[in-house]
Amino acid sequence: MNNRLNQAEASAVTPTSSAKPRGTRWVGKAVALAVIVAVAATAYHLHESTSAPVAAPPPPPVAVSAPLQRDIEGRLGFLGQFSAVNRVELRAQVGGTLTQIAFKDGDIVHKGDLLFEIDPEPYQIKLSEANAELESANARLALATRQLARAQELQRSEAGTVENVDQKVAEQRAAQAAVDNGKALVHDAKFDLDRCRVYAPFTGRMGTHLVSTGNLVSGSRAASSPTTLLATIVSLDPIYLDFDMSENDYATFQQVRANQKGALADKVNISPTGDSAFSKQGTLNFIDNTLDRSSGTIHARATVPNPDFALTPGGFSRVRLAVSAPQPALLVPDAAVLQDQTSHTVYVVGDDDVATPRQVEVGDLRGGLRIIRSGLKPTDKVIIDGIPTVRPGSKVAPHAGTIKFSSEQVEEGAKS
Repeated sequence: MNNRLNQAEASAVTPTSSAKPRGTRWVGKAVALAVIVAVAATAYHLHESTSAPVAAPPPPPVAVSAPLQRDIEGRLGFLGQFSAVNRVELRAQVGGTLTQIAFKDGDIVHKGDLLFEIDPEPYQIKLSEANAELESANARLALATRQLARAQELQRSEAGTVENVDQKVAEQRAAQAAVDNGKALVHDAKFDLDRCRVYAPFTGRMGTHLVSTGNLVSGSRAASSPTTLLATIVSLDPIYLDFDMSENDYATFQQVRANQKGALADKVNISPTGDSAFSKQGTLNFIDNTLDRSSGTIHARATVPNPDFALTPGGFSRVRLAVSAPQPALLVPDAAVLQDQTSHTVYVVGDDDVATPRQVEVGDLRGGLRIIRSGLKPTDKVIIDGIPTVRPGSKVAPHAGTIKFSSEQVEEGAKS
């Protein structure tokens, strides 16, 4: 029993392995206290910074200008395509072997230039035969004429009969008919011989040759018979410019035409593809007599001089057609006009430097600027640069800008 008491006393005095020294516990408490103090200080500073007022950003800088004022003529704009005034398929009228091609593909040829030659020898033989037939017929006619003269002389001397004279008259007329037939055969043979050579019907540009030298081509004078297509040629000067007017544009044009006198000879300005300006002019010389039901348009055509052959059939061009005298108009840069599905808007800056959206009605482009038909006054200050930073009803920092009119700018159509 004494041993058990001694062991209990010993365990009460001696610390176990899981118990910590007093110094270690004080260190842990000190670290925890430091963390609490740091968190409290951070929260205090955050509270102070949150409660402090934030400075408002400065108003965005924008360029403003009054609308540009110019006298602008009313006009209509279209997209047209060039076409040849004359286009001919060159086909053989006689058959035979193609012996010569006298041009290079794409050449400019002049009226009367030799283009193709078909072997003429068979047709020269035919012409020689026809000439021989004509000579024989002329000989028979000469003999019949002399025999008729002798028969008539015998009848006058009562040595011949009337029947003999009538027979000689018939023979002389038959001989004359043979001569006429011989002349026709010669003309026919000469016609075929002449068609062995194909000449340019007008001045224009050649296409590619479709038959090579040495090929056998078929030809016929009848349009219904099969013939060989040799090449095509198109005229270049003048050249047509075809375009379509919408029904509304046509109505506007008709109203203008009702107040004008003279034939349909309206000048149009054109800007071919690749041209930076409307540098060429043409004459509106045709408008169709019916509207196309499927597209709601009517076909129109202008004739354009092309002495340098710079315009090519199939090419595209913009067309401008004036419909009224110049009138005062307001213009702003096209980038200053904001568009949604139903309206167009510009930003106007008032005396308080506040940007206010203003709905406007726009026209087409002139000199790189958009025509404003209504919604603006000449004294309004329109934002022309810096629009992405503007918010409706917010203040801005305006500075003076400049609107420039470029006479060389190729205008687009009106915004839709």
